[in-house]
Amino acid sequence: MKEIVVVGAGKIGATIADLLGNTGDYSVTVIDRSQAQLDALEQVQEKCEAVFRPGLRENNGAGDAVGKQRVDIEDESALKAVLSGKFAVLSAAPFHLTTRIAEAAAAAGVHYLDLTEDVASTRRVKELAATASTAFIPQCGLAPGFISIVANDLAKRFDTLESVRMRVGALPQYPSNALNYNLTWSTDGVINEYCEPCEAIVEGELIEVPPLEEREEFSLDGVTYEAFNTSGGLGTLCETLLGKVRTLNYRTIRYPGHAAIMKALLNDLGLRHRREVLKDILENALPATLQDVVVIFVTVSGRRQGRLLQETYANKVYSRRDGGVTRSAIQITTASAICAVLDMLAKGDLPQKGFIRQEEIALDAFLANRFGAAYAQAEAAGRLVA
Repeated sequence: MKEIVVVGAGKIGATIADLLGNTGDYSVTVIDRSQAQLDALEQVQEKCEAVFRPGLRENNGAGDAVGKQRVDIEDESALKAVLSGKFAVLSAAPFHLTTRIAEAAAAAGVHYLDLTEDVASTRRVKELAATASTAFIPQCGLAPGFISIVANDLAKRFDTLESVRMRVGALPQYPSNALNYNLTWSTDGVINEYCEPCEAIVEGELIEVPPLEEREEFSLDGVTYEAFNTSGGLGTLCETLLGKVRTLNYRTIRYPGHAAIMKALLNDLGLRHRREVLKDILENALPATLQDVVVIFVTVSGRRQGRLLQETYANKVYSRRDGGVTRSAIQITTASAICAVLDMLAKGDLPQKGFIRQEEIALDAFLANRFGAAYAQAEAAGRLVA
């Protein structure tokens, strides 16, 4: 049984702990500075045997393999002590803590995985990986994460590439306010990706484009969406495909009208410079919801045997209820993605040392994994909400 530390006892961290703990293959310790968060984690575990029942539980009583510990993540020595002797640490903490956890992982000599969309943090992780004795695998969530695995798989089917367009959104199934949005993810993370510059490849050149711009509309299954630039969703794919593709971009999916209001708040009212104020407004005005849907839409065009062709991957993942608890779609997709990567690492299917990009992971292998199957099974599962 491999010992794992999960940093962050929030919704995603709790789901990761449940998934790993219920296999019988991992002993999980969840750490957080908040005792209230840790107490809430215990209450969820008491209600839920497993989120993904098929193929996960291999030992009765595996849920006992999840423990918890109060640790101040900013206390370098305390964090290093918790990580000492463990197989891996998985960061489900806010993006601004990413580098602290990565540095502690390097010092403790354990494998490191995270969910960050923050570009600067990932650059620091890459620096640490250069001299580390273990694997450093950032951006293991949905976007960045699974979206890069899909895009690279499609791209490899062409002789030459023209464009790679990646679109992802976590949306309420039943929007009921002017923003057409409910909180389903980290508020800090959402604000960060709305404010920071966005990488893209335009006419073969790597450039930065402004967030919330280049808005477009498209329809999928009869529903109209808008999409616009946000930061971090491409992960390391720009580096990987630079010189191989003419156009590469990532945009976040929302319902129409969302971008205009967010631009007014961030730009016209200047709240991009007062992020804590914006966070307070959003968290006190927008209710959270577990009744969400994750929309994944990737289109790649290029030439194969001289013909210009296009291939598209489209999928929707809905919230599900199992084992007495409802998990949101963003919990399911994010937690199962990082668990799948960890599982592949633990089984020796990924390099055991150095910096590993998401696009180095084969899509077929990911979907065949017991955790990655959550994506493959999404359409068959259908809707199941609270």
